[in-house]
Amino acid sequence: MRRVVSLFLPHWSTDRLRRKTAKSPPEGGASPAPQPLVTAIPDHGRRIVAAVDGAARALGILPGITITRARSFAPEFEVVDADPDADFEGLRRLALWAGQRYSPIVAPDPPDGIWLDITGCVHLFGNERALLKDLHRRVSSFGLSVQIAVADTAGCAHAVARQVPAGRPVTIEPGDHRKAIALLPIMSLRLDSDVVEGLRKLGFERIEQLIGSPRGPLAKRFGRSLHRRLDQALGFLPEPIEPIFPDQLPRARRGFVEPLSTADAFGQVIADLVADIVDQLHRLGKGARRLDCYFHRVDGHNQAVRVGTATPTRDVQHLAKLLSAKVETVDPGLGIEAMTLVAQLVEPMAPKQGEGLEILARRGPDLASLVDALANRFGQNRLYRTAPRASVMPERAVGLTKALASTTGAAWDDDLPRPCRMLSPPEPIDVTAMLPDHPPAMFIWRRKRFRVTRADGPERLHGEWWRDAGHEAERPQTVRDYYQVETATGGRYWVFRLGDGENPATGPMRWFIHGAFA
Repeated sequence: MRRVVSLFLPHWSTDRLRRKTAKSPPEGGASPAPQPLVTAIPDHGRRIVAAVDGAARALGILPGITITRARSFAPEFEVVDADPDADFEGLRRLALWAGQRYSPIVAPDPPDGIWLDITGCVHLFGNERALLKDLHRRVSSFGLSVQIAVADTAGCAHAVARQVPAGRPVTIEPGDHRKAIALLPIMSLRLDSDVVEGLRKLGFERIEQLIGSPRGPLAKRFGRSLHRRLDQALGFLPEPIEPIFPDQLPRARRGFVEPLSTADAFGQVIADLVADIVDQLHRLGKGARRLDCYFHRVDGHNQAVRVGTATPTRDVQHLAKLLSAKVETVDPGLGIEAMTLVAQLVEPMAPKQGEGLEILARRGPDLASLVDALANRFGQNRLYRTAPRASVMPERAVGLTKALASTTGAAWDDDLPRPCRMLSPPEPIDVTAMLPDHPPAMFIWRRKRFRVTRADGPERLHGEWWRDAGHEAERPQTVRDYYQVETATGGRYWVFRLGDGENPATGPMRWFIHGAFA
C-alpha cells in the first residue's frame, strides 16, 4: 500500500527570511517582537503581496492585494522583495535533508511544500505515527510553520495538509482517502483559478459534488485537467513523485528496451549499477555507507530500497548482495522501465592492499559484512554488542554500543569475575550467616531455600559519591561485600551484603542477589 506525505509550509517565504536575518537577542533582555512581514512582487507598475507571515495574515493582509491596500490594514509592517528562486532552492535543500532521514523518494512541491513517499520506510521508526511525529518535531525546531498529512494518494495528502489545519500530523487511514476529501473545497484539487471560479458559478463548492456529477459536460467545458486531478486524488490515476538527488553524489542509471519484472533480472542490473558506483567511489577515494536503488515503473510510480553499511566499503559483491536481498519488497506492477542507484552517504576510504581480490580465502573472515547483512535484515537498532564502561558499580560497568564501534578507555578486568546474568535492580534475599560479617550459610530467594556449600569473598565495593542514589544499594556512603556462593544443587550465585558488618552507617546489613554464573 502506497503512503505519501505532504509537508505544507504555510509561511515558507517569510519563515525562510526570518531564519536568514535572525539575530541573537541583546544581553540582559529578550529580543523585541518582530514586525509583520510580507513579500512583494511587481505587477504592471504596482507592487502586490506575494506571501505573508502569521502576524500579517492575522491583520487581514492576504496574498494578491496591493501593498497600498495592505497599508490600510496595518501601517507598520516590513516589506521584502519576493525571491522565488531562493524559495525553491530552500525547498530543495529541505527535501534533500528529509531524503537523508525519512525516505529515499522526496521532491519539492513548490511553492510551499515537499513530498515524501514513505512506502516501505515506516519500520525504521517503529510505526507511521512515530515517523510523522519525528518529522513534525524536527521541521518545527527549524523555526518553520508546518502542517503534515499522510494518505494513500498524493492528491489527498496535499489537500488535507492545506485544508485541515492541525497542531499535529493528520493521518488518513488506508482506504479512507475518498471519504477524507469528499467535504473539502474544490480548490484543494490544485486546479487553475479560472477553473475553480467557473465551477463555483455552476454551484460546485465541494469535491463530493464533482464525484457524483456527469463527466462529459464538465470535461467539454473545463478540459481534461479537472478529472485528471480528481482521479489522482481518488487513486484512479497514478501521480508519480520524481525523486531528487544531490548533484555531487555518485549515481548510475540503466534504462531498458523491454520492462523487467523478475528478481533475477533485477539482480543482474543491480550488479552492473554497483560496479559503476564503485568505479566512481575509487576515483573519489571514498566508500559507500548508504545506497538507494530506485525502480521506475512504466505507470509512473517510483519505488526504492535502501541499504546501509557499518563501515565505508567498495566491495561490489557485498553491496550487490545487500541490495538483491531487498528486491523481494519491490512490486514491479506492469514492469520496471529503468533503475537508478545512488550512493546517498559516502565517507573517505583509503585504498588498501589486496582490495578487489575475488578469493575470499585470502581476506579472512569479514565481520563488517556479517553486521551489514544482519542490520539490513533486522534493523540497525536491533544490532549491538556489549562494551566495558568506567564504573565501580557492576550494573554500570557494561553498556550497549554499535556492533562495530571502537572501544577506548575502559577495559574488562579478568581478575574480577562477573556473572553472565545480572539482575537489575538487585533482588533482596533472606540470609542466615554464622556472624554478621561472615558469608551466608543459607539464603531464601523467590520463596526457595538454598543451602550454601562453598563461598569465596568478600570483594568490597564502595558507592560512587558523584552520582545520585537511584537505589539504596547505590548510596555514596554504603559498602557492598560481594561473595561468590555455590549451593548444594550446583548453582553458583553472586550475592552481596549492604554494609561492612561493623559500622551501621555503611549500610543496613541487608543481603541481595545480583546475578548467577553459568
